[in-house]
Amino acid sequence: MDGLFTRIDHGTTADEAVRQIEFLLLDGVLSSGDRLPGERELAERLDISRPVLRDALKELESRGLIVSRHGGGTYVADLIGQVFSKPVAELVARHERPTRDYLEYRRELEGYAAALAARRATAADRTRIQGIIGRLRDAHERGDFQAETDGDIDLHNAVGEAAHNIILMHTLRACYKLLAEGIFFHRRLILDLPGSRANILAQHVGIAEAVLSGDPGAARRAAEMHIDYVADAVEEARRTLEREAVANLRKTQWETMRAASPQTGRNGKGNRT
Repeated sequence: MDGLFTRIDHGTTADEAVRQIEFLLLDGVLSSGDRLPGERELAERLDISRPVLRDALKELESRGLIVSRHGGGTYVADLIGQVFSKPVAELVARHERPTRDYLEYRRELEGYAAALAARRATAADRTRIQGIIGRLRDAHERGDFQAETDGDIDLHNAVGEAAHNIILMHTLRACYKLLAEGIFFHRRLILDLPGSRANILAQHVGIAEAVLSGDPGAARRAAEMHIDYVADAVEEARRTLEREAVANLRKTQWETMRAASPQTGRNGKGNRT
């Protein structure tokens, strides 16, 4: 975290320390679960006394922005929180329509975010996006499913952050948390479809290249086409599971009948069909 915290001019108050950490949280520089430097180190970086720093941390903790773990340091709290209560999440997972609505919502947000990113991405944003694409290509070549899924979310987060819109960034993070938790669908179902891993990699590369080239229209179209593909893949995966379930039921029934009457065919008259 070198370079994140800067010295405070008027070290007699905790207000400026609170404000500095607030901005790091608001801008997404510090994310849920990140550990803050130890008290001594953080006080030195901010150039304030440790008692003043403690006052600042107490205020942030009382507002639910950070959490202290006894003997384990201070961490950024879960800023996104539970988007759905457990009963609602379970209800959503039982029906198809919320999945379509989720993807429809993401399509609009991500198209807009990609267009903004193409206009606003800084040199640091571009370097980060290029690095993620490199890791995605490597994961694809190795057939590393977990690395691919992690890189998927990293890329979408990086594009969302490159849009430099605070509200959009935190909204997208909430969307991706739902995705990571498998509330709407499990990404493995999509990646197991024939050709889907290569298609999704190509789509991610297309989004990144459009953003890096500074073409807002192309970036929006690439992001929207990606979500359209995911929506179709989710539906195809669901149909595939349904067909497999029916086929397995038929197989079980056929094997049960055959075991019960091995010399009898399906017509029940001793004639094989």
